[in-house]
Amino acid sequence: QVQLVESGGGLVQAGGSLRLSCAASGLTFGSYAMAWYRQAPGKERELVAAISSGGNTNYADSVKGRFTISRVNAKNTVDLQMTSLKPEDTAVYYCTVRWYNYWGQGTQVTVSS
Repeated sequence: QVQLVESGGGLVQAGGSLRLSCAASGLTFGSYAMAWYRQAPGKERELVAAISSGGNTNYADSVKGRFTISRVNAKNTVDLQMTSLKPEDTAVYYCTVRWYNYWGQGTQVTVSS
């Protein structure tokens, strides 16, 4: 079955950086678009960034210029590099196979002011 395992979350001060990683198994990884979503307390889950099987990317307006999504098909991984973090980036971040209902367990990112 499809498994997605996120890592790399933590506590960071505003202005800092974190790199999230997602390791995928159980699928032909290079054939699928992948995405990162996040959910803050009391808010709906929202798309942060997505990357197509061919490497095309798109981002939420709130993270453009600060976050970068990338993938390494040979390693079945998709990463999210986050820079210039803000307190409003605090959320649980989830890796997903885009357009399919496969989700990781999530990793907490907390940005202190």
